[in-house]
Amino acid sequence: MTGIKIIKDGEGLPESLSGTVATIGVFDGVHLGHQQLIALVVEKAKSLGLHSALVTFDQHPTLVTSPENAPKTLTKLERKLELFQENGIDYVYLIEFDQRRSETEAVEFFEQVFVTGVNAKFLYVGEDFQFGYRKQGDVALLKEEGKKNDISVSGIPLIQDHVNDDGPISSTAIRKNIENGEILLANKKLGRMFELQGKVVAGDGRGKSIGFPTANLAVSGQLMVPREGVYAVWYEKEDGSRAKAAVNIGRRPTFEEDAQITSIEAHLLDFSGDLYGQICRLHFVQRIREERKFSGVQEFQNQLEIDLFAIREILNQ
Repeated sequence: MTGIKIIKDGEGLPESLSGTVATIGVFDGVHLGHQQLIALVVEKAKSLGLHSALVTFDQHPTLVTSPENAPKTLTKLERKLELFQENGIDYVYLIEFDQRRSETEAVEFFEQVFVTGVNAKFLYVGEDFQFGYRKQGDVALLKEEGKKNDISVSGIPLIQDHVNDDGPISSTAIRKNIENGEILLANKKLGRMFELQGKVVAGDGRGKSIGFPTANLAVSGQLMVPREGVYAVWYEKEDGSRAKAAVNIGRRPTFEEDAQITSIEAHLLDFSGDLYGQICRLHFVQRIREERKFSGVQEFQNQLEIDLFAIREILNQ
């Protein structure tokens, strides 16, 4: 990755830098609220001739502090780094969040990260930001410590979802939308299509045998997967090219009784070739319908034809 520079926790920025305008967060999803916060940082840095710095974590802190309550991940770290770069960030200060880091007192964390780590001169955070051991630190503490270290701290109000009257735009709200299959809502809050990355693995070949070959995806169990159903999707191949696709997420009730594992299968429109072993990204556009159990193969094929027509119409818009 060119352009953006990654600084590991404890390394600190180059001594030649006079200071940064910084922000911090998990930034899962890098949604519209995150993007607004990042834009403030980038614009402030440019206006002052400073560099922009974003502090984040290699994993969601809850995976360490309370793993049983950890949320599913919207965006993998490598994709977040790409998005940070696209949004103009100069430096990412990456914290390896482990048990030791989780026990760092708030004031010590401030000194290690903002004073020594990124040499912040200005710090922007969401107004609900908390940090340090057992979330001891908040915006008030940041401002208090900022005064001692000549760092200007601003707590930024959360962006409200005025269109849907759905409260603040947040990663939690987006996860709920995706869990409910509300892809259109999730995409509006993300400011782009929701993505899911996986590897194409061997399937049972049933799709091919009935004229609808599919790429079967294996994804990390930590990733957020949409509600079971049929979706209109852009399938991004390993080489970056895209194809229209119908994606079924579910347990294939027409062919399997009481299947315990949810499968993710993509049928690419107007495509023939071998995708096995490739890493792909699914860009979700819209949910078409619930997964259903059909009376047999013929009824299933008839419905697929209807689905593909609808999906083609959606993706051609």
